[in-house]
Amino acid sequence: MTEGSAAGDSAAGSSTAKSYGADGIEVTFDGALCRHAARCVGGLPEVFDTSRRPWITPGAAPPERVAEVVRRCPTGALTYLLTGGAPEQPQRPTAVVRTPDGRLLLRGDLLLPAPDGGERRATRAMLCGCGRSAGQPYCDRSGACGQE
Repeated sequence: MTEGSAAGDSAAGSSTAKSYGADGIEVTFDGALCRHAARCVGGLPEVFDTSRRPWITPGAAPPERVAEVVRRCPTGALTYLLTGGAPEQPQRPTAVVRTPDGRLLLRGDLLLPAPDGGERRATRAMLCGCGRSAGQPYCDRSGACGQE
């Protein structure tokens, strides 16, 4: 795939999704879902570096290590597809965790509203727990559950 195409369980068809490929892995980033938890940047800075363009260079680390760090993304803004392998498998059973500030972190086999109005399959998502997000059901960190 090329930059701008969707892979794995990302919000396929989202105008904000971009894919970055390397030998063994394709990483897709959907900026509409990102809430800057920085688990990617902190987990593998040689691959995820916001000061560089492109900011994702999946070939800078082994594919399995990149996939491991992508799975840390709580919102599902980052997804991956290993070459010749299956997409990320959902956690079973599905888990829902409320953070101390009220956000809901979901992991499992999810079918959620897409930012463009359709539906998207996902394995991870961060939903609003306070009801004040403009991007319902997703947390945009504007309400009570966005205060850290």
